[in-house]
Amino acid sequence: MTLHCFFLAAITSLLSQFDQKQDVASANQFFQQLDQESFTDERISFKSGTPQDSLCQQVWYWAAEWYYDQQQYEQAADYGKKAIPLYRYDNDDKAACLNILGCIYVRMGDIQHAAEYAKECLRIDMKSGDDNRISSSMNTVAGIYMAGHQPKEAEEYILGALEHAAKVNNPARKAVIMGMASEIYHSLGDDNKALSYAEQAYEIDSQLKREPQASIRLSQKASALLGLHRYQEAETIYRKIIPVLKQVGDYHSYAIALNRLGMSLLCQERQREAIPYYQEAAILFSMMGDLYNEIHAQRGLCESYWKLNPDSAKIALDRFDLLKDSLYKQSTAESLARYNAEFDNDQLLQENEEVRAAHQRTIVIAIIVILLLAALGWWYIRRVHQKEKEHVEALMREIELLRKESDSKPEVEEQKEEPTTQIPDEDRKFLMRVVEVVNDRMPSGQISVEQIASDLNMSAQTFRRRLQSAAGETPKAFVSAIQMEKAGKLLKENPDLPILQVASLCGFEESSSFAHTFKRVFGMSPKQYREQGER
Repeated sequence: MTLHCFFLAAITSLLSQFDQKQDVASANQFFQQLDQESFTDERISFKSGTPQDSLCQQVWYWAAEWYYDQQQYEQAADYGKKAIPLYRYDNDDKAACLNILGCIYVRMGDIQHAAEYAKECLRIDMKSGDDNRISSSMNTVAGIYMAGHQPKEAEEYILGALEHAAKVNNPARKAVIMGMASEIYHSLGDDNKALSYAEQAYEIDSQLKREPQASIRLSQKASALLGLHRYQEAETIYRKIIPVLKQVGDYHSYAIALNRLGMSLLCQERQREAIPYYQEAAILFSMMGDLYNEIHAQRGLCESYWKLNPDSAKIALDRFDLLKDSLYKQSTAESLARYNAEFDNDQLLQENEEVRAAHQRTIVIAIIVILLLAALGWWYIRRVHQKEKEHVEALMREIELLRKESDSKPEVEEQKEEPTTQIPDEDRKFLMRVVEVVNDRMPSGQISVEQIASDLNMSAQTFRRRLQSAAGETPKAFVSAIQMEKAGKLLKENPDLPILQVASLCGFEESSSFAHTFKRVFGMSPKQYREQGER
């Protein structure tokens, strides 16, 4: 907890510093801290001269992601709303920002805004034609309708998500969607179907060795068992997963599991045992501002205390009534806001027109300055990218030589030819072994530093130092170069192999992530690269 508080204070301080200065140094300090926490897949950094809008866009988006992960939803929403106007075009990055805003507002209980952001994200993803992204966005919209207690509408989107997910090989995504399907059918009262989806999702996550996700699937299974009145089986599952959810820091799912364990005990008429679970859940939901789930916890407390302690039951009932009133007022306020927006629209338009006329010249001058700065920034970033591209290409050539040496037959090795690379013999052998291990692991997608180091009988820290010494590269850069070298080879030599399968063989779960990495290295999409090779 102390370490968590330290990171929280550090991130908050760095964001405050960036909000004041909005400069490259402050942005890089923020991303350095995220990298130390292993929050981002790779270190994000900016060069001097990067446009301020680009800095703000990235910092504020990742701030929203980080605060969402910390379950501090108001701060997350503030940063997400600041980031979204800076995306001028419909693209993957804008869709990601819209998606996180949708998720944030679900957690805050603001279903209307959550649905608006999620549907806008789905619109962008539908334009892309990417089944992976479409299935993810449909799943998010389904989840929002569920949070708004509209399971029938949610069913329509979840069936669409399952249909698109079936077209791609992404078992992790499929497990998430099946888990949501389980929750929807549980809400619709079809608990046999809910149980089937939850068990399939659990099987996938177990095979992928994703323990936290598997715990969520078990929670969904237990909910279906509650619906089928199999209370003892549900209780056993909740007691198994609650420590796991707490350990990984998923306090929202942890609190929901506490609530439902209390329910399973209450249904077995074990009121006294249910009380501490409802109490802890109510405290957590209150801290998170989750009024909807706190209502369920207070209702459970009231029912548990009813025969045991009437005074405590009355306190829980009063809190339950207060929460209901708060939700009613919140709903009424939203309705009034929409009403006022409709009838004040003409007046607002008139005021906006006057302001626009007053500032027109200022805006024109500002646009010219921004365009000049953007052109300069584009030229500089392009130059930096070209240097990075040349570095990666050189590294890929070395890896290709190492791969050829690694694939050589024993009789060729007995001829003791001179090494084809300029690397010392001991380092060369080590790098050849790294290439072999990564090659073997790529089709499974299990190519983390820890997994590679384990195959080499090293600790992760020793492996990092050894690779830095031998190749002058970080593990992430070296492994990425191995993936890209293999990707280029597969695309050239196998013209009929689907690009999605090439991505999978190179260790990428997401085709969009593969395409992004490939384009950054080769300067073109995988499809363009293959077509160029054919010409």
